[in-house]
Amino acid sequence: MQRVSRASVTVATEVVGAIGQGMLALVGITGSDTPAIAEQMANKCVNLRIFDDEGGVMNRSIADLLADGQDAGILAVSQFTLYADTRKGRRPSYVDAAPPGVALPLFEHFVTTLETLGIPVQTGRFGAEMAVELVNDGPVTIWLDSDILRRGV
Repeated sequence: MQRVSRASVTVATEVVGAIGQGMLALVGITGSDTPAIAEQMANKCVNLRIFDDEGGVMNRSIADLLADGQDAGILAVSQFTLYADTRKGRRPSYVDAAPPGVALPLFEHFVTTLETLGIPVQTGRFGAEMAVELVNDGPVTIWLDSDILRRGV
């Protein structure tokens, strides 16, 4: 999750998703993820307080920004390479990434949950070669791990 002042994703020459202020969510799905985990992750993103308040303290969520009438959104991009295993050799292994038939429905469920929570969402194109452009605001980058949510840590 990255706090951005703007972000976009392009496939070939077509911009398929773009936001101004908000969050870029690079979403990796693993084989043990479930719809419940996708919902937990979406809720965590919506309520994560990574935006500055009047005093310059990260004390506001994207939901807070929207409640105050500010333009904000989430650009969600599926990215299986987040599950690269680089422990052996020089070529990453992606065996921990969920196969497309599992990952796509869970990614779509994540996006639908964000929308249900009132967040404007743009997406990349699942499975496509994409060019992602962003201006990381801060920079602020937060790693959200579904394994940690499952363990309740």
